[in-house]
Amino acid sequence: MPLVSKGRRRLMGEINVVPYIDVMLVLLIIFMITAPLLTQGIKVELPKAAAEPLDPNEVRNQEPLVLSIDAQGRLYLNLGAQPTQALDDATALARATAALRRAPQRVVLVKGDRGANYGRVVEAMVLLQQAGASKIGFLTDPPPVPRRS
Repeated sequence: MPLVSKGRRRLMGEINVVPYIDVMLVLLIIFMITAPLLTQGIKVELPKAAAEPLDPNEVRNQEPLVLSIDAQGRLYLNLGAQPTQALDDATALARATAALRRAPQRVVLVKGDRGANYGRVVEAMVLLQQAGASKIGFLTDPPPVPRRS
């Protein structure tokens, strides 16, 4: 009787990580490509102004209601399934009213493009007042810092 059997293999106690690395690299590439596409928002060139920032305590509990107005005067609301879809005035009013009924103390902001018609911005503010907003703020970019020689 032979003491060593030739048909048996020794069990390998190592894990082959090459397939896991391949999957990780594919996922990394997918996330690198899709991450810039996931940024929500409307391209709005905000006017420059030296304004006081909002009190962080006011926006800590919930996201502010932001009504955006692009250069063509289209309205966008940061609520709903598609915040990047333009809304007509009636739809924007209905959504803002519903949001302000749920949270009457919610911060309300207007994000108007610097190229937007001033009259259109005022119309948007009137819509927000009709929806129940008591205080409305404006979003701006800070002015450029002057260089010192």
